[in-house]
Amino acid sequence: MLAHEFAEVNGVRLHYATAGRGPLILFLHGFPEFWYAWRKQLGEFARDHQAAAPDMRGYNLSGKPPAVEEYRMSRLVEDVRALAAHLGHRRFTLVGHDWGGAVAWAFALRHPESLDRLVIVNAPHPAVFLRELAENRAQQRASRYMHLFRSPEAEAALSANDYAALVEMVIRPGLEAGYFTDTDRAAYLAAWSLPGALTGGLNYYRAMEAGTPRPAGPGMSEPIAVPTLVVWGEADRALLTGNLVGLEALVRDLTVRRIPDGTHWIVHEQPELVNGAIREFLGRR
Repeated sequence: MLAHEFAEVNGVRLHYATAGRGPLILFLHGFPEFWYAWRKQLGEFARDHQAAAPDMRGYNLSGKPPAVEEYRMSRLVEDVRALAAHLGHRRFTLVGHDWGGAVAWAFALRHPESLDRLVIVNAPHPAVFLRELAENRAQQRASRYMHLFRSPEAEAALSANDYAALVEMVIRPGLEAGYFTDTDRAAYLAAWSLPGALTGGLNYYRAMEAGTPRPAGPGMSEPIAVPTLVVWGEADRALLTGNLVGLEALVRDLTVRRIPDGTHWIVHEQPELVNGAIREFLGRR
């Protein structure tokens, strides 16, 4: 049974959905989503875990600090640590997609002692992403949308015509392919329409340093010792497969699962495949 709770942590009120009992597995969403992105994972992993997915700060029912500085990576990482402590867990498995994956990478660099496992879905390691932005023209072109997202015009552009741009980006492909329903569309529109929610999500981009989400604390090239699974939809048009090149030098215990026909939204497109990959990874000794 899914429960919705709130936690006052790190100076912000976080809403989260949770189900099940056992070791904690914490799911972090990206832009422009919210806890709902992980609904099919919560149901699966609640069978033998406490599965929890927050609305990250700025999103949906969570607090929305007005200052851009409140969305720096150091604040986002501390939100995760504080939420896990609120839930009563000192060690846990962390799963992140898109911006949630960026936070998960940063958390693993800052607090490896807190993690049993790390799972990343279509989110680049910060050091690799910096390299790709500097050297890979295809990734530079694919990342041009970030200039709009960081601009003062972003809210107006993305909310126009009942959030048509976001519907086109996230929802329409799923409606056409059958993995989203009108109920899902209504849930996303409701979350985007909450006062301050769109600005909160965009502030993640505005708080970026030098064009990439940098981890707090240790250098971003320090090898990660936490056992890590990277699931990557290779048809992602925003984050290209160059972000997988050289990753083994930055993660000591790395498993990569490539999905040739998966896009950036692989969690929605093929949830059983994603769940199975995570299950297999968690079962390894």
